[in-house]
Amino acid sequence: MKRVILIGANGKMGQAAMMGLGKHDVVTASRSGVDVDYQVDITSEESIKALYQKVGHFDAVVNTVGHCEYAEFTEMTESQWMTTVMSKMMGQINLVRIGQNYIAEGGSFTLISGILNVRPIPYAIADATTSGAIDTFVKCVAYELANNIRINVVNPTVLTEAWDVYGEMMPGFEPVPSSLVGKAFERSVDSFITGEVLYVDA
Repeated sequence: MKRVILIGANGKMGQAAMMGLGKHDVVTASRSGVDVDYQVDITSEESIKALYQKVGHFDAVVNTVGHCEYAEFTEMTESQWMTTVMSKMMGQINLVRIGQNYIAEGGSFTLISGILNVRPIPYAIADATTSGAIDTFVKCVAYELANNIRINVVNPTVLTEAWDVYGEMMPGFEPVPSSLVGKAFERSVDSFITGEVLYVDA
């Protein structure tokens, strides 16, 4: 059994991840801090450090959050771009950059990207761009992490459980069940792979 920090535990993607982490000691966290063990804002270095210090020993970090702004490229403001970059990209990079100093030897990080960087849709340019950046970050940083620390990223399509929210903006996409996405998180945490983009698509 591993001690796993799950960030975004209350969201639909967090619940999907939880399905694959059932045999572990899961410590939950979210931005709101409601109905979870800890509060964390991944856009704040201080908040990330505080989370790791409060949790103490842990073997894995699984992140399922990253806020993105949606608009046509011609209308996207710098502020909207920076909101997405600081959460979906830098927030996740900082989870690893800071977390490498706290995680147990042989531990693992699992980040989240999304299928829109390979199957783009209108209004999602910021999401697609930062998802692509995280996929690349994981492939590259895997060569540099010390102490046998592993890192992977889950790149899922839309969840069946979220189709009522996102389906209208994703015509032609086939949603996948949370249980299938949960298997990708399980594989990242429990196997020996590193530097991998784990696509979950229909």
